Amino acid sequence: MKVVYFSFTGNVRRFIKRTEIEDTFEITSDNMHTKLDEAFILVTGTIGFGEVPEPVQQFLDINHANLSAVAASGNRNWGQNFAKAGRVVADKYHVPLLMKFELQGNKQDVIEFKDKVGNF
Repeated sequence: MKVVYFSFTGNVRRFIKRTEIEDTFEITSDNMHTKLDEAFILVTGTIGFGEVPEPVQQFLDINHANLSAVAASGNRNWGQNFAKAGRVVADKYHVPLLMKFELQGNKQDVIEFKDKVGNF
């Protein structure tokens, strides 16, 4: 399954690279209006007080029908807002929140994500 991701600071990009998943699409300001015609899992960071980054929301406005699940990165220093963008997306589009991970994730996070994507 395709993994679509957005990386504001580079943490999510590093996480995705470590998964070695080949079928990926990185959301950027240049392609956030691209229409995908296949199912995908979204991985996003969280900005502000738990908000979904604007490029991700723009992308989902067009592609939400193909969204299968979401995972989110965040910083535990934000307490209850840790990786909150994942919960926001999951609730809004009625898809599962696969997992939350801190910053670029650790080895166990990478293994867990690959396992969950593989079982989807």
